[in-house]
Amino acid sequence: MKSVIAQFQLKGAPISCDRYGNGHINETYLLRTDAPHDYILQKVNRHVFPDIPSLMRNIERVTAYLWQQTPDPRRVLTLVPTLDSGMYYTDPDGEIWRVYEFVTDSLCLDRPENERDLQQSGLAFGTFQNQLAAFPVQTLTEIIPHFHDTPARYEQLKEAIRLDRAGRVKEAGPEIEAYLACEKYAGCLMDLLKKGELPQRVTHNDTKLNNVLLDAATRTPLCVIDLDTVMPGLAANDFGDSIRFGAATGREDEQDLSKVGMSLPLFEAYARGFLTACGKRLTPLEKETLPMGALLMTLECGSRFLTDYFNGDVYFHNARPGQNLQRARTHIRMVRDMEEKLGQMQKIIEAIA
Repeated sequence: MKSVIAQFQLKGAPISCDRYGNGHINETYLLRTDAPHDYILQKVNRHVFPDIPSLMRNIERVTAYLWQQTPDPRRVLTLVPTLDSGMYYTDPDGEIWRVYEFVTDSLCLDRPENERDLQQSGLAFGTFQNQLAAFPVQTLTEIIPHFHDTPARYEQLKEAIRLDRAGRVKEAGPEIEAYLACEKYAGCLMDLLKKGELPQRVTHNDTKLNNVLLDAATRTPLCVIDLDTVMPGLAANDFGDSIRFGAATGREDEQDLSKVGMSLPLFEAYARGFLTACGKRLTPLEKETLPMGALLMTLECGSRFLTDYFNGDVYFHNARPGQNLQRARTHIRMVRDMEEKLGQMQKIIEAIA
């Protein structure tokens, strides 16, 4: 680790480097120095992200653009260059390392403690959308092709059912039936994109509450983190993934499905923050599609959990056997709840917008 740290232009001498956070994709460390000046050191998962140059180029371009609008070191992630002024270091084993400035006096939440927390998350991601509205989206690389292409995700699910690599298909008949019955929704947004009726925007694509840094004192948003999946996408997808994660009434793998649904008050809180920040940037149709974005991102993520279950749990981290199947169950339950609430969700968006 010392040899890796020595490759970056740091202020001060390192005094500690310890694992940090709960991420499952990259390895993250808090690097403290005697300056005092702290950093985030990450080993990037090159199996999930094989095109490291494009990934880092995306991050560099987006953060540089944000810096032009917000020259505050607590409000934009800042990459620390290597000794030869690169944005990442490749060690002798081929592992990829990068360093960010640590954002001081900040916190991130795994779950909203109240409606205000989720509204602040909406404000953060809406601000991110607003600040990047004029960014030339065509200059970004699609780091994970078809990442939020719901029809493509359905094809992956059907392929996993056909191959049945882990011999589990027979255990999930009701889940297969439920997901295939919802395939009718899969192309709603992609069809509008292909027709040119929805614009591509710079999207984050992993808009969970814990990817927002809040000021530790005021609990107001500082900046959005985890920019690995920043690429061209749809505003409704970013909005929808936040609702899937933040407005859920139960845990992602809740065993008691009677506890699972979508909270309309939390939906409204997030929508109010999001649209306050970027509502003037979105087209009328983009605003109209936000509730469907919530349903689709929940459906898509659930289908990915079910696909991974059939493939032998090779993508998502599992703390116990069958966790992916349970996640798929909670997500389809949440989709059913959203189906019943779509009209109310639409009225909320119209009232705010």
